[in-house]
Amino acid sequence: MTEQPASTARIVIAFAAVYLIWGSTYLAIRFAVETMPPFLMAGTRFGSAGLIVFAWMRARGARAPTRSEWFAATISGALMLLGGNGILSWSEQYVPSGLASLLVATVPIWLVAMGRFGPERVSPTKREIVGLLFGLLGVLVLIGGTGAEIGLGGASSGMVLLASLGVVVASMCWAAGSMYTRRAKLPEPALYATALTMTAGGALQILVGLGLGELGDLDLAAVSAKSWWSLVYLTLFGSVVAFSAYAWLLRVVRPAAVGTYAYVNPIVAVFLGWWLASEAFTVPMMFGTVIIVAAVILVQRGRRT
Repeated sequence: MTEQPASTARIVIAFAAVYLIWGSTYLAIRFAVETMPPFLMAGTRFGSAGLIVFAWMRARGARAPTRSEWFAATISGALMLLGGNGILSWSEQYVPSGLASLLVATVPIWLVAMGRFGPERVSPTKREIVGLLFGLLGVLVLIGGTGAEIGLGGASSGMVLLASLGVVVASMCWAAGSMYTRRAKLPEPALYATALTMTAGGALQILVGLGLGELGDLDLAAVSAKSWWSLVYLTLFGSVVAFSAYAWLLRVVRPAAVGTYAYVNPIVAVFLGWWLASEAFTVPMMFGTVIIVAAVILVQRGRRT
C-alpha cells in the first residue's frame, strides 16, 4: 500500500477537514468532560478511533507494524495525544471552549521555532515571523483577560489562569509531536501511521487517567446524553477524519502552513461556543481574535511556495 499523490484537490479537502471539523471539537470536548473524566474520555476517543482505522487498514492488506514503528507511534502519541489533547481536555473543565481554541494559536509559533532549530533547519520568512509574533501577542491579550467571570463550574481566577497556561503547554506538546511525526519511522500510508499513533496515544491517556484515579470519578449512570454524543462525534469526525487529514498534511506541506489551522479553528469554536453553550465573548477575547485573524493572513502570505 502506497501513499496517494498530494494533489491540490486532496490538500484543499484535508485543510477543510482540519479547519472546520477541529474548530467544532473544542465545544464537543467541553460537552464530553462535563460528565466524563478528561483523560479517560480522551483515551476512549483516540483508542477507539485508532483501532477502527487499524482494523480497516489491515483488512485492506496492510502489513503488521514492526516494533520500531510501534515505538515511534508511542512517542508521537505521548506528545500529541497525551501531552497535547489530554491536557487540553483537562483544561476545558475550567475554561470556555472558545478561549481554549484561541490559546491553541501558539501551535504555529512552536512549529516554526522547532522547524528552524530542528533537523530540517527550515528558516521562516520575514512575514511568517511577523505573523507568528503577532499571533503570540493575541495570545498574551487573551491570557491577560482571563478571570473567574469566564470560568466554568465556578472555577476561581487562579484555576482559570492555570488551565489557560495548561492549554499553552498542550500546544507546545502538540507542536513537538507534529515535528517528530514528520520525520519518525512510521509505516505508509499516513493513515496507517495515524492509526498506530491514535491507538498508542489513547492507551497512554487511559493509563494516565487510571493513575489519576479517574475511574473512581466515573459514574456511567450520571453521564449525560450530550456527553455520549460528543464522544461519538469526537471519535468519528474529530479523530478518524480530521486527525488523519492533519497527519497526512504534515507529510506533504510545510509545518508553518499546517499550523495555520490554529488561527482558523478559533473562529469556528468561538462562534459555536457562543451559539450553542452561551459562552461569554469578552473584550479581550474580541481583540485577541482580531489580532489572531490578522496574524494568519501574514503567515499565509509569507509562506514559501
